[in-house]
Amino acid sequence: MHAVRNISFDVRPGETLGVVGESGSGKSVTAAAIIQLIDPPGRITSGEVLLEGEDLARVGDQRMKQVRGDRVGMIFQNPTASLNPVFTVGRQLKESLGRDRDRRDPDAEIERTLTGVGIPDPSRVVKQYPFELSGGMNQRIMIAMALTARPQLLIADEPTTALDTTTQAQILEELVALTSEHDISLILITHDIALVSEYADRILVLYAGEVCEVGPVDKVISQPSHPYTRALLESVPRIDSKSERLEAIPGELPDPSESRAGCPFTARCPDVMDVCHRIDPDPIRIGPGHLAACHLWASEHAGVGNP
Repeated sequence: MHAVRNISFDVRPGETLGVVGESGSGKSVTAAAIIQLIDPPGRITSGEVLLEGEDLARVGDQRMKQVRGDRVGMIFQNPTASLNPVFTVGRQLKESLGRDRDRRDPDAEIERTLTGVGIPDPSRVVKQYPFELSGGMNQRIMIAMALTARPQLLIADEPTTALDTTTQAQILEELVALTSEHDISLILITHDIALVSEYADRILVLYAGEVCEVGPVDKVISQPSHPYTRALLESVPRIDSKSERLEAIPGELPDPSESRAGCPFTARCPDVMDVCHRIDPDPIRIGPGHLAACHLWASEHAGVGNP
């Protein structure tokens, strides 16, 4: 079973790439593959994961232990499950500073980082345990732990799913601002395309383990070029809409264990054509940095060339 296939993208220093799609689209598996956290029998069968020329898909376990947390950080969905309940927040933050011995005042740096992620009284919080704090505070601590190591790449896998809307917005604003300030590449994974439209520089849309569309956030949101991207946008609630029912995407994701030909979105696509059942389309360049894997664009952009 191929959970993801033919996925290709890049993230620039200081850039936020939003990765969106329904549950089961391959977002978290892609993130886990980058830092080799795929549970057996899962494995990477082909391809490269290049970080400044080093292929992380081919390095051994010892090298990956040095990369994780140091050069590539990860913020998981559930901060309560990721923090150790028997150690104080301060002790766990100091562990994330462990590899960098040039820092002469780790306590001061930890307090600065906690202040940067919106914690008002860091000197008190460092003495507390995770179970004494709210979900929003624990998520801020997780972000602080990831940032204290100053990674080149930070992956945030639905970091605000369990939080209320106000706290969610505050944390995302702080996260995007801090990564941009420190020139850290950020991959923001979510199922909420409306959320990504506010905080990302570019959007990568995944469906059934494949790339549907990728491009600058303003172009993808204003001119969605793949039927799936358009369907995701139409399913977002709008305050200016008079409709009493939310739009929904009919059908379900295809079973990844079953072999298939053609485009994976065929069974749910309102614009399906005969060719869609036979050939899985390659990404086609729609405009500068904007690509869509859809046969609707094949004739219009014939000769432009694929990336």
